[in-house]
Amino acid sequence: MAIQRRVSLFIATSLDGYIADNEGGISFLKLVEAAGEDYGYAEFSNTADTVVLGRKTWDTLQSMGVENPYQDKEVFVISRSGAGKQGSVTITPQDPAELVKQLKNLQGKGIYVDGGAEVVNSLLREKLIDHMVISVIPVILGGGVRLFGEENPQQSLKLLQSKAFPSGLVQMEYAVEHTV
Repeated sequence: MAIQRRVSLFIATSLDGYIADNEGGISFLKLVEAAGEDYGYAEFSNTADTVVLGRKTWDTLQSMGVENPYQDKEVFVISRSGAGKQGSVTITPQDPAELVKQLKNLQGKGIYVDGGAEVVNSLLREKLIDHMVISVIPVILGGGVRLFGEENPQQSLKLLQSKAFPSGLVQMEYAVEHTV
């Protein structure tokens, strides 16, 4: 059996578990911006050549003036309302779990899941995420878009490392221990 590609989640959340505020905004991430600090993103990004994300996350990046932050990667944007291809970006209505199952069996580097919550939870329900890097921002939002839904099956995590930064951000890296 061929070795399957690793599926990794690299995401930031508030201390109370939200990846966006009540309006879908992510301005709380600015609380930990520090010159020259990418919190390991560049190193992590080099481990993947494919990105999967939801349409809302893609639209948020576009609204910030970021045309395509993944220029050197194949990008799949999950969208219920459209399909098409523009350069390395494919917009697809395909179910995230079915897409990732297909991608895992293709040759290549890792698969980076960049959100949002619907995509993440779809993949968790199918036990398709193998690795997580979760950065906790020192803020309590009190509401918004929750990272983890309530209908995910129990999954054990093995802490690989944790790191606290001067900004107050705490980052944890986990391997997901899949059981049969």
